Amino acid sequence: MEYQCFDNRELSWLKFNARVLEEAEDAANPFCERLSFASIFQSNLDEFFGVRVGSLYDQMLVSGEIRDNKTNMTCQEQLYAVFDQVRLLTQRKDAVYAALDRGLEERGINIVRYGEMDAQDTEFLDAYFEHEVRPLLAPQVVGRKQPFPFLRNKAIYAVVILSAKKSGKSTKAAKNDKTGKGEKLGIIPCSIDVLPRLVRMPQHPNRYMLMEELILHYVAQIFTHFEVKSKSLIRVLRNADIDPDEEMYDDDMDFRQVMEQLVSKRRRLCPIKLEYSREMDDSVIALLCKYLKLKKNYVFRSTSPLDVSFFSQLRDVLRGEKELFYPKYTPQLPEDYDRRRTMTEMIGEKDRFLFFPYESIDPFLKLLMEAATDPEVVSVKMTLYRVANDSKVVEALIRAAENGKQVDVLVELRARFDEENNIEWSRRLEDAGCSVLYGLDQLKVHSKLCLITRKKDDRISYITQIGTGNYNEKTSRLYTDFSLMTAHQGIGEEANEVFTRMYLGEVMEETKYFMVAPKCLRSKILDKIDIQIARARNGQSAYVGAKMNSLTDKVIIEKLIEASCAGVRIELVVRGACCLIAGVPGKTENVAIRSIVGRYLEHSRIYLFGEEDPEVYIASADFMTRNTTRRVEVATPVFDEDIKGRVIRIFRVLMADNVKARMQLADGTYTHVKSGEEPLNAQEYFVETGNR
Repeated sequence: MEYQCFDNRELSWLKFNARVLEEAEDAANPFCERLSFASIFQSNLDEFFGVRVGSLYDQMLVSGEIRDNKTNMTCQEQLYAVFDQVRLLTQRKDAVYAALDRGLEERGINIVRYGEMDAQDTEFLDAYFEHEVRPLLAPQVVGRKQPFPFLRNKAIYAVVILSAKKSGKSTKAAKNDKTGKGEKLGIIPCSIDVLPRLVRMPQHPNRYMLMEELILHYVAQIFTHFEVKSKSLIRVLRNADIDPDEEMYDDDMDFRQVMEQLVSKRRRLCPIKLEYSREMDDSVIALLCKYLKLKKNYVFRSTSPLDVSFFSQLRDVLRGEKELFYPKYTPQLPEDYDRRRTMTEMIGEKDRFLFFPYESIDPFLKLLMEAATDPEVVSVKMTLYRVANDSKVVEALIRAAENGKQVDVLVELRARFDEENNIEWSRRLEDAGCSVLYGLDQLKVHSKLCLITRKKDDRISYITQIGTGNYNEKTSRLYTDFSLMTAHQGIGEEANEVFTRMYLGEVMEETKYFMVAPKCLRSKILDKIDIQIARARNGQSAYVGAKMNSLTDKVIIEKLIEASCAGVRIELVVRGACCLIAGVPGKTENVAIRSIVGRYLEHSRIYLFGEEDPEVYIASADFMTRNTTRRVEVATPVFDEDIKGRVIRIFRVLMADNVKARMQLADGTYTHVKSGEEPLNAQEYFVETGNR
């Protein structure tokens, strides 16, 4: 069988989310962690529809001839292929929910419907609905004077088909009929912020009913002038693919105001997916599609709850049963960390390295706090993409500004779904006296770069921090990332130049140490792969290793294929979408690709070039076109031999994982790595050793 070397980005991403769902299926995982994976699967899929499906939909409206540059599929072909896969995934998700529901019952927790209640429960629910729920409902019968309502993104609604009770009003009702069967459509919002999603039965503390199921049960008491013919629950996802539009720019409006308008606009973008539970007549689905301006392909039925975010509440109920969770792990301080010394002293002596979440972010926070009060520090420069809600990083920057330091912060307001948070942080930083920039025209600033400038006896020196992940204390405990801190003067000078270029609205054209997108990251990667190709053709050992979230950049992919054909050994750890297919005879037979989905989200990026003594880089950039050509990204070389060896060992352990790793096959599918060797779960290994 002949295989292709390229996979479609969207279909490859769905394979990744299937791997997340596998973790919810896996009985070897602690039960409450399986609940988490089910929730992550859903939130991933919601974002995928809002962003990726929304983008394909927009492109299709612009031109039906736009094609994927790897598989030559049109936008419509990609959408239909996505929908086919999502229907299969939805069936798997429903089966997973049924298994998890049984698991909850085994642990004494019941999610029930009204018919499964006993007399005490039904008596409570009757009173609860009448006094607590009904007064807050806003039911609507769609007709000439009651237009179809706006359905909020991700909110759940009860939809009922109504027919007039036998009376003189039936003729009038028939005039307003939208279904063609003498029937009308009733809609009730079920996502009410002041009401709990899970209604607990007082007589049975671990018995719950979902609020939407409760409302759906009592619809006959709401639409008293009608007979309820059928009922269901629906949930709409809206397009979330927003980008600043030049038409929105105004001489009197700064970029922050533009982003505020765009975030507001997102809430009302067009529907991109309709989900429903229970059976619904085709005529009703057609009517909903008409109102929502959706084709039937965009409609999906699920037998499980339309939103399983309530699993987090049930995890809290089970919190006392430790065996149902991953063993608690507290990030450790590095072995070479000395509490008695300043970070400035330690970094001046030797480069320092943090490996999250196995090691604590505290040393970096200490560095920032020191900079805020150190009289020799004259400025702090930093890029912020996503920060924690209660950010100690921002607190340190504010303190530095209040102490008279020059603090320049580039806050990327276009960090998707973090726009509102970043807008608020930018205000607070400005109020404290920081100089705040919002990013570059047409380019997101995604680099993780911090530069502390010191002056002593007229001598300027730098401490530079370069990371693979956001300056976010919360995700530093959940995502695997690297943070390198160095006093290397050349690195500091180049970091300063990166900031200067950004402040001038420009990008780096040439670099000595860093790789900096968009102008000199991809080109340098290609050059380094070419060196390995030349080595292979000369009969020398040749190797490329890389770890990233996604691999979609066609130019880099084609270079990797060329390298494989030349005999370069290539090892890749790609957690998410991967458009390169390994193991294709005559093309990528020298490529091995692994994906690891486990307790922590694999987020660090590593680039390795060479076999015996490889060049080692850590980076903020994936091998994705958006990272390599449309963002400001920074990759830094690792010079310290100890840290360099550590990064290489981390990569080797990840490639050796035979518990959570899946290997990609030549047909583009993934299967768990099977090995007769002793089981190795890379993340558990790092928990136990920290790779020290």
